[in-house]
Amino acid sequence: MTERELFDSYNKDVYRTCYYMLRNAQDAEDLCHDVFVTVFRQDWRSVEHTRAWILRIAMNQCLNLLKRKQAQLKKVSQVQLLQEQTTASVKSVDTIVLEKAAEEEWGALLRQLPEKLMAVVTLRYIGELSLVEIAETLKIPVGTVKSRLHKALKIMRKKLEQNQNLWLKGENQFGTH
Repeated sequence: MTERELFDSYNKDVYRTCYYMLRNAQDAEDLCHDVFVTVFRQDWRSVEHTRAWILRIAMNQCLNLLKRKQAQLKKVSQVQLLQEQTTASVKSVDTIVLEKAAEEEWGALLRQLPEKLMAVVTLRYIGELSLVEIAETLKIPVGTVKSRLHKALKIMRKKLEQNQNLWLKGENQFGTH
């Protein structure tokens, strides 16, 4: 397999994983490029489970970027935050409605999870890895993968139910029965 064939085989999986972890197309593209630079600098031909190995590199780079971004966010001044909030509040109603689509709700729920849980959910449902592949990718036992996945889904289910209950309370306020 040539480097080009390797890239063509795994590029979409890496990009998808990065995108769902970072929720930013430009960051996902940049990291996807960095992942393959890292892969090609190593002895990738001798790796037994190539896909899992490449996705582990992608996941590690995503987690590192998320940590750097969190550190940067802490440094952002209150003035910048207020400016961003003002800009966001000027959005049109149509834009806001479109942003609340199901994919956004899923993304919001995913982002609320702790990084370890978000990584497992992303690899399982976005990367479509098996539990064993996730365990290999994150270098954790399969049992830990199962418990993190269970815990993440339980948290997401609870948040969905809370959102549903809030929505229903709002319906009752307007007297529509």
